[in-house]
Amino acid sequence: MESEELDTNWLILFGAWLLTSVAALGSLFFSEVMDFAPCSLCWYQRIFMYPLVLVLGVGLMPVDGKPFDGKVVRYGLPLAVGGWLMALYHTLLYEGFIPESAAPCSQGVSCSEDYIELLGFLSIPMLSLLAFTAIVMSLLLLRKRINS
Repeated sequence: MESEELDTNWLILFGAWLLTSVAALGSLFFSEVMDFAPCSLCWYQRIFMYPLVLVLGVGLMPVDGKPFDGKVVRYGLPLAVGGWLMALYHTLLYEGFIPESAAPCSQGVSCSEDYIELLGFLSIPMLSLLAFTAIVMSLLLLRKRINS
């Protein structure tokens, strides 16, 4: 693999890590600074997002003379896809496509609680779905580039 390809692959991984870090810090900002209590589905999404910060961050480190660990996709992609599925379910629930009776949030904070809507349509579940979508796409692109 040429040096330019390796640099591009590293930048793709760095972008995924940066997005993961911003998403994790954003979730902490919403709960700790803005005092928005997370619902059950928010916690499940955090369970998938927070380890991605470490997994992708460690993957950025040079290994065996290579600028990054290519195996990071193997570890990061299942976490990102799991988080994406949770975020999709949460978004569909929030938007009313799934009835509230199917929500796991029977006690405590409602999974369809309306805290914010940026630009009139970007809810917290939608932000999570967009972040996981971008991370999954980045990791799939990286896997394709590494395997070709």
